[in-house]
Amino acid sequence: MQNDKNSKQHAEKMQKIKNARDRMNADRQDEKGLIVVHTGPGKGKSSSAFGMVMRAIAHEMPCAVVQFIKGGRETGERRLLTRHFPGLCQFYTMGEGFTWETQDRDRDIAAARAGWEKAKELIRDPKIRLVLLDEINIALRYDYLDIAEVCAFLQGEKPPMTHVILTGRNAKPELIEMADLVTEMGLVKHPWRAGIKAQPGIEF
Repeated sequence: MQNDKNSKQHAEKMQKIKNARDRMNADRQDEKGLIVVHTGPGKGKSSSAFGMVMRAIAHEMPCAVVQFIKGGRETGERRLLTRHFPGLCQFYTMGEGFTWETQDRDRDIAAARAGWEKAKELIRDPKIRLVLLDEINIALRYDYLDIAEVCAFLQGEKPPMTHVILTGRNAKPELIEMADLVTEMGLVKHPWRAGIKAQPGIEF
């Protein structure tokens, strides 16, 4: 008898939640190209963004990736996208590696500028529905790129239905303010701190 009462109460509660969600969904009919920011000290910013790229590809939406900091190291995501989805995803690795590897600010700035020019070209193309700017927040953090220029371009020249994802730690406040969706990845534990090196399939 008690189980029947609990089941009935649960069903009534779930029905109220469903009714509320249905009302909320009915009020949200607009669509637009989103500006999405993945930031924070935790792992998963690029991983999540590449998951969104794969989701878009599954919907046959043309995509593009521009990597700003990561250099020539072969990664699983680049191998998968360039080998299996070249018709749906363009992939450009414009960086030369992390700043402590290059140790040359002028080269880093030149690489970031080249990446940004390629990014603008891809974003302007209305056929490309999603553009991932991987680790651009690092380039912005070190002032390799002008945050005002980036924000002005995204607000003024991005086609209305194009999604743009920007990843990397320490996203600038101006970018966070402008974005439609911002996720901050928090760090709880990381194996690197326990002496475990970066491993394929997890880190790259």
